[in-house]
Amino acid sequence: MKRIILSLGFLAIGYSYAQETLWQKNINSSTQDFLVSMTSTFDRQILLSGSSINANNPMLNANTNKGYDYHILKLDQQGSTVWEKYFGGSKHDYLMSSVATQEGGFALIGTSFSNSSGDKKANNLGGSDVWLVRLNENGEELWQKTLGTRSNDEASAIVQSTDFGFFVAGNINDNRKLFGSKDIFVSKLDKDGKLKQTIILGGKSLDEVTDMIPTPDGGAVLLAYSTSGRTENRNNSGPIGTSQNGSPQAAAVSPELTSMVKTFIGKSDENFGNGDYWIIKLDRNANVEWQKTYGGTGDDRPKAIGITQSGYIVSGESRSQSSGNKKDNTKEGTDIWVLSLDASGNEIWQRSCSFGNRDVAMSLDVIKKTNKDNFSEDRGFLLGGYTQAEEKVKKDDEKFWMLYIDVNGKEEWRKYVEGEGRKQQERLTSAKFQNDGSYLLAGTSADQLGEENWKVVKLGDKQLDDLVENRDIRIYPNPVEDYAYIEIGFKGLEEGRFVADITLYDFSGKQVTTTKTQNKVTRINTGNLPQGVYIVTVVTNNQKLTTKIVKK
Repeated sequence: MKRIILSLGFLAIGYSYAQETLWQKNINSSTQDFLVSMTSTFDRQILLSGSSINANNPMLNANTNKGYDYHILKLDQQGSTVWEKYFGGSKHDYLMSSVATQEGGFALIGTSFSNSSGDKKANNLGGSDVWLVRLNENGEELWQKTLGTRSNDEASAIVQSTDFGFFVAGNINDNRKLFGSKDIFVSKLDKDGKLKQTIILGGKSLDEVTDMIPTPDGGAVLLAYSTSGRTENRNNSGPIGTSQNGSPQAAAVSPELTSMVKTFIGKSDENFGNGDYWIIKLDRNANVEWQKTYGGTGDDRPKAIGITQSGYIVSGESRSQSSGNKKDNTKEGTDIWVLSLDASGNEIWQRSCSFGNRDVAMSLDVIKKTNKDNFSEDRGFLLGGYTQAEEKVKKDDEKFWMLYIDVNGKEEWRKYVEGEGRKQQERLTSAKFQNDGSYLLAGTSADQLGEENWKVVKLGDKQLDDLVENRDIRIYPNPVEDYAYIEIGFKGLEEGRFVADITLYDFSGKQVTTTKTQNKVTRINTGNLPQGVYIVTVVTNNQKLTTKIVKK
């Protein structure tokens, strides 16, 4: 875990703009809790994901190791608990990634050391396996899947594709040397969890997944940290083992994760330095469409990737001077290195940003503006991170910073967040911009190491308000397939204390469907609608608003 001293209570902000703490939520327990992500749900609520020891688990007895379980907590926009869930077996199960699904539920993925026990329904195939749990919107299990090899497998990321299936990515630590000391796997599953395809990627050294995003064409883009150079592909119909003389051979047993492997994809480019950004585009069947490597002669570590109108945006940390395909020198320690790429992974622009000492990238948000036809356009990128002391201590070390750059990479502003009344150990995990102009920060807090509990705070910020256009109605996703969410933003409305009529008309003016709601966010079923453009009207409190929605 990365160390950061940050007040999640009262936060004061540098420069001429002040932040207002709207609310703070402390999730206390008697154990050390690990927080890995904060996800915004489709109904504009908040899912915190991590690992904790569930003190109320009936499996905790003298015959168990009191292992960690998946721990998820759903909050509303006021910070109140909607529900809380644990999932685990008799040993350690570490949640690594979560995603809000298009149907309104969730998918969780983590690294599991448990065999069939408790909530886990399948035995591991190796020392550790990948455990996926699919939930409905109330956090109740729909199905689960265990994927693995006879080696130690680690989960890293999960995203949902446009066909409602899933891409699952992680790493294999294989002493039989599939490619190198650590390789990457990506599995494609259908919407019911059936394994369709697995590919393994890597070079002769270490390669590990740091992030993954879905793409509009049904595929995904994988972001990885790579210490490997160019490596030849391997074409195999099954998993690889190692014979006594060290040459590759087919394994005698085909574990599930690798039984679907058809191709082993080697890295196509040489490395520039100790470690590089490695970006891989996959199609809807998990086949590689292209791959790109970016870096200098030092160590460059990618953190996050986002999708833009022109292609992709990537952020991370760099120790490299101007070399390889890196254009700027690192000023001190590590700098933040941002790349804008087109849809084929080619560079559009790159920027280096320094806060002094060792700068650590934490989060990346693509800020979008909704136009009059309810379609989004990029407004810029909000980056978050912190700076650690390296050799000498500076004034702004151990402070969380925010950096806003426009779509051309020009820096618009930067600011530090300084803590007051903080505990001894405060570590930020995730920072996200909200469509209402607020900022959500989630992390862990403790008086001393080993006692970390979760903490989340919602902040208002006048400067962040300038990044979004206030609208009375929003529809997402748009264009839509099976479900759309309609968010009502009329001022003065209180959740549950108003009634709104939502009506869809086709372009001939015929009424298609109507819904009465008391919620600011309402899900409507569009799965049976023919392709085309529809008119949406919302009427409430003597107000009426009209917009458009496109059914794909």
